[in-house]
Amino acid sequence: MGPRGQRPSSLARAPDDPFSHYRHDVVETVPAQDADGLASAGRLLHDFNAEYDEPSPAPEVMAGLLRSRVADGNATVLLARDGSGTAVGVAVVRLQPSLWSDALEAYLAELYVAPTRRGQGFGRELLTAVLTTSRDAGADYAFLITSEDDHLAQRAYEAAGFRRTEGEGGPIMWAYEQDLNPEDGVSPEL
Repeated sequence: MGPRGQRPSSLARAPDDPFSHYRHDVVETVPAQDADGLASAGRLLHDFNAEYDEPSPAPEVMAGLLRSRVADGNATVLLARDGSGTAVGVAVVRLQPSLWSDALEAYLAELYVAPTRRGQGFGRELLTAVLTTSRDAGADYAFLITSEDDHLAQRAYEAAGFRRTEGEGGPIMWAYEQDLNPEDGVSPEL
């Protein structure tokens, strides 16, 4: 966020858009009624969490959650497919009303490309589709969170026009999370 709540124009297309030469036909938007597409997205998101040793619902449960989020308009699911039609990457973007303008803002909640397909442009295709889809839906701002040590992702996001909001040499921003329904039934005391 810029000074006084002014947002950078991260969704503005640069005349020298570095992604304009990629094949946009490899990415599709998955509608709520596309059971196969949602199953592929659920499998990829499950694989993503497994790769990083994070807990994840089973792929079929994930597909059901995605179906609900897409159906109620709370998420857009994008799949990247290779030349044979196999789903090799997924992005999930959530749009919400902005507090700083009359537009929407886009949160890139998930972006994953299968390890064997990385470095082949699928991530760039997904990022381009995320920005285009978000812009077309009325968003004027996009944001995401990535880990400090994921330098490949950072380079991809910066190449797509994202920038660190705290600026070069600025303070590090921390992401915090809390499970509001812990399985053990114990909530932290405030």
